[in-house]
Amino acid sequence: MGKYKAPPVVADINVTPMVDVMLVLLIIFMVITPMLTKGISVDMVKTKNPIAMQAADKEDAILIAVTREGRTYLSTMQLSPDELPNRVKDLIANRLDKTVYVRCDSRARYEKVVEVVDNLRAQVLTRSVC
Repeated sequence: MGKYKAPPVVADINVTPMVDVMLVLLIIFMVITPMLTKGISVDMVKTKNPIAMQAADKEDAILIAVTREGRTYLSTMQLSPDELPNRVKDLIANRLDKTVYVRCDSRARYEKVVEVVDNLRAQVLTRSVC
């Protein structure tokens, strides 16, 4: 009986499975990323030296958005600017950080933003992110 020789070792790396996995991960991230934004998305003004506000990205941050149409949202709930102070007052009643973040669209009418901020000033300390 003769010895059988083993086939030669293949030195090539098969990258097809790795590419398949990477494409699946890319698709998953592309689908999930838009869902990570909190509240209503607005097209904010582009600035040369933006100030990062990490506290606004927290889960329990109170975000108010003013859209270009002038609609006002508390998180994802549409409210009139007159209703905001009472709702916000209820939200911040038992909190240490009483900061409310206002995000406004770059094409929103300034009078709408001022109306929201004026209504909130009577209730809480406001930091504007416009």
